[in-house]
Amino acid sequence: MKKLLKLLPIAVLTLVIASCSSVRVAADYDKNAEFNNYKTFAFFKTGIDKAEISDLDKRRILRAIESELLAQGFTKSENPDLLVSIFTKSEQRVNVYNNAWGYGGWGWGGFRPGWGWGWNTQPSVSTRTEGTLYVDLIDANKKELVWQGMGTGLLTQRSVEKKEAKIKEFVTKIMESYPPNLAQ
Repeated sequence: MKKLLKLLPIAVLTLVIASCSSVRVAADYDKNAEFNNYKTFAFFKTGIDKAEISDLDKRRILRAIESELLAQGFTKSENPDLLVSIFTKSEQRVNVYNNAWGYGGWGWGGFRPGWGWGWNTQPSVSTRTEGTLYVDLIDANKKELVWQGMGTGLLTQRSVEKKEAKIKEFVTKIMESYPPNLAQ
């Protein structure tokens, strides 16, 4: 029991850290695909060329995907088992907050001057860009989609380093779902 109590703070801390990720992911897959048979990959240029992002960001995404697949034991090949494609989309989110508090000030109330309360009615408006990255894995022989991972989160444009870190975070989180857990 004491051992369990010692591990409880570590478990809670791990849960808090894991929930702080700014990327939300989901994955879908073909239940009939033989994921254990896929050992090699190549990028599907036709699909990648259609992604509506800069060539610099495409290369960042592809390098991150390649790194993740190589870490999982895949080999890049001219005759691959899997073709990798990407698709992106972004949305501008506008948030309007109209919860201003009153403030005091000197003014006229009826026929008498005095201190009173007024209301700040200016809403606070903020905008942010939310991006979604889809990673498609296509069976090269059948030309069928067998797995799709999706990551959604806020995009940052502040610096090259932060952009690369955000892309790596997106890809890492998405690729954690591959291969799918077929025991479910």
